Amino acid sequence: MQKFPGFVYNYTMLTLGVLASGRGSNFQSIVDNIESGFLRAKIVVLITDNPDAYALERAKKHNIESIVLKPKDFPDKNTYYAHIADELEKRGVELVILAGFMRVVGKALIDRYRNKIMNIHPALLPSFPGLHGQKQAVDYGVKISGCTVHFVDEGMDTGAIIIQAAVPVYHDDTEETLSERILKQEHKIFPYAIKLYAEGRISVDGRKVIIKGDQKDSLLINPPPAAT
Repeated sequence: MQKFPGFVYNYTMLTLGVLASGRGSNFQSIVDNIESGFLRAKIVVLITDNPDAYALERAKKHNIESIVLKPKDFPDKNTYYAHIADELEKRGVELVILAGFMRVVGKALIDRYRNKIMNIHPALLPSFPGLHGQKQAVDYGVKISGCTVHFVDEGMDTGAIIIQAAVPVYHDDTEETLSERILKQEHKIFPYAIKLYAEGRISVDGRKVIIKGDQKDSLLINPPPAAT
């Protein structure tokens, strides 16, 4: 690992909690990067709103505790997210990872984990927020798209941007082909963003995320290799 003069690295084990709703490919990527040694962290719980999520099978395979919490079992959104926050805090979670969690996170969770919730979005924010960012990019006719890791706030994909990776958009792309190309970059930059946080290299100044020791423009085009 490259050393930066005057910078003190944090080598403590970062405790993660993951929220997912579906197949959990980004969840798997994070697990793989932990097991390879690239990422010094531990996932202590997977929480899902979907009892049929394949992410549950992935968690079971890697002996990670999982919990199914369905919103309909709670009286309102605030109570639901307060309960999720309780479960995370009970397990000492320091950073919350949204790995395909298909709900807008409630204020009760955001307030207790301010600038400690990361999400990945399949577009170069602030362009194409919300659902189907890949389809929006194809339909709009852009030539470059990609993915964004950002902190979560009360808006729809409006939190401070941590890291981005760009991919080309071809004239014959469909939502599916572009999604596949973007997903490969998601699996690289999400673990890397978590690594930056684990090393204490991230700070937030208003809307700007400052990465200590970062070289200008080094993250957008050439994210460092991670386990695949």
